Amino acid sequence: MPDRKVAFVPGEYFHIYNRGTDKRKIFHDYKDYRYFLKLLFITNSEKSFKIRDLKDVYIIERGEQLVHIGAYCAMPNHFHLLITPLKEGGASKFMQKLSTGLSMHYNVKYNRTGSLFEGKFKAEHVSNDNYLKYLFSYIHLNPVKLIQPDWKTAGIKDLNIVKNYLNKYYFSSYLDHLGENRSENLIINKQSFPNYFPDKNSFENEILDWITLDTQERPV
Repeated sequence: MPDRKVAFVPGEYFHIYNRGTDKRKIFHDYKDYRYFLKLLFITNSEKSFKIRDLKDVYIIERGEQLVHIGAYCAMPNHFHLLITPLKEGGASKFMQKLSTGLSMHYNVKYNRTGSLFEGKFKAEHVSNDNYLKYLFSYIHLNPVKLIQPDWKTAGIKDLNIVKNYLNKYYFSSYLDHLGENRSENLIINKQSFPNYFPDKNSFENEILDWITLDTQERPV
C-alpha cells in the first residue's frame, strides 16, 4: 500500500497524503470528519478495536502506538498527515488500518463498493529542517482554499475572515497547536517533533507570516 520508494525509518519524518478516487469527496458531512479523527486516534495502536469502540474513543487505552502524529488536516476530498514512525513497519500498518477503516465506513454509509482512494497513499520523506517546519503551515493552511481557492497566487483578500475560518475549522490539528482544550488533542504528539513553536503565539505568528507572505515568495 505505501509508496515503495520511501523507506519508513523510525524517528524520521514523513508527509503522507491521499485523496478520493477521481478526486471525489471522501468527507461529506460533520460526522464523516469526526469519524476520521476518531480513526486517527484508535488505529494508531498495535491493538485492534471494533466499531463500537469509536463511541467514546478518546478515553480508550490504546497501548503501544505505531506512529506519532505532529499535524493533520482533513479536506473534502483528501487528507494530510505529518508523522514519525515509532517502529519498523509502524507507518505502513497505521496507514493500512486507517485507510481500511475509513473505506469500510464510507462504503457502508453511502452504499457503495470499490476503492475509496486514488491508488496508494503518497509519502514524502522530510529530511530538511526548514521544510519540516514549513509543513506545519502548509498542512494547517489547506482549509483556506475552501474559502479562497486562489489565495496562494492572488494573496489573501480579507485576513480577518481567514483567521476566523481557521479558528473554527475543527478537522485539523490547528486548534491543538493553539492550545485549545479538546479531546482531539490526544491525536497528536508534539514532543516527537522539533520545538519550532514553544507557545501559542509563536505558532500563530508562523501561520500569519505564511498567509501574508508576498505572492511571489510563497510556494504554490
